[in-house]
Amino acid sequence: MVPPAGDGASPAPIDHPILEFLQTRLQATGQVAQATLTDTSGHLELNVTLAPSYYPEVVDEATLNVRWYTNDDFKIHYREVHSESTWECRWDRHPNSHNTRDHFHPPPAAPTPGDDASWPTDHRDMLQLALDEAKQRITTLWGT
Repeated sequence: MVPPAGDGASPAPIDHPILEFLQTRLQATGQVAQATLTDTSGHLELNVTLAPSYYPEVVDEATLNVRWYTNDDFKIHYREVHSESTWECRWDRHPNSHNTRDHFHPPPAAPTPGDDASWPTDHRDMLQLALDEAKQRITTLWGT
């Protein structure tokens, strides 16, 4: 089964146990203010609000949204809201017509098509990669 064009979804079901595991792991860190599982528009997703204390005042809000599928496809979307702009990027693994299955939509606007990439196969390693990138971004923000 192929997902409808342009929806960015995997043909597999969402992996609820992995999302719960990631939620528990993230809630245990100081970097996270809140991590909740939501089901908006029929898409179960882990929505993470990152702790405001990690960011300079120019960032109004920072979030990480995660979808993980039973075939190990995923979407991890990092987004910052600033008073007059947003800054975002996305790590993806899913079948599509615009890139290889593993790809990255770079900042500041996460455009499609993105850049072909190669991601770790384990959900823990992939989440750590995204969190490490977010930490590098925070360091950059504090340096400006």
